[in-house]
Amino acid sequence: MVRTPLTPEERERGERLGRLLREARGDRSMTEVAAGAGISAETLRKIETGRAPTPAFFTVAAVARVLGLSMDDLVGRCAPVAVVTASDAAVVVDAA
Repeated sequence: MVRTPLTPEERERGERLGRLLREARGDRSMTEVAAGAGISAETLRKIETGRAPTPAFFTVAAVARVLGLSMDDLVGRCAPVAVVTASDAAVVVDAA
């Protein structure tokens, strides 16, 4: 099975998720949080650094539970950010 490459937006969303989880972890050790979530510390490290930008749903849910984060909050804070390019702006100008 060949995996399609991730888009820049998907990579950015994964990096945003990683930053959010890292911030929520605070002073707790990576090993402690990973053990509580039932995953390896290496898996958590990959998620936090954005090297695993599309982790499995249940993995994220388990980490969120340990960190006291709601999935709704994660979704809202990791939602794609609209990027306006020069060509998009030209279309808007032309439409006016």
